[in-house]
Amino acid sequence: QVQLVESGGGLVQAGGSLRLSCAASGTIFSINTMGWYRQAPGKQPELVATITSSGTTNYVDSVKGRFTISKDNAKNTVYLQMNSLTPEDSAIYYCNARQGSVGQYVYWGQGTQVTVSS
Repeated sequence: QVQLVESGGGLVQAGGSLRLSCAASGTIFSINTMGWYRQAPGKQPELVATITSSGTTNYVDSVKGRFTISKDNAKNTVYLQMNSLTPEDSAIYYCNARQGSVGQYVYWGQGTQVTVSS
């Protein structure tokens, strides 16, 4: 089992920045991908960014150039640096981890609220 704990959400004005953190604990070996999803009220969940164990990153088009996903292996923590935030970025952000040979084991954090005011 893997436990994920997010932190760093909050209220920020448009154009501002936030950094989300996701600390992983438990049986964390063979986690092959970690990422961030978000869900705004009335909308489908959206994959925001992922990072593989080798450090390869991927972003949804709407955040490219504004968000950066990174990881600190020593701290078992993944970060999402969010810059130039807009009200459209407001959502609950969830940390996600995939484990196993084909990522068949999926774990989620409890979510952290990000609200961007105009």
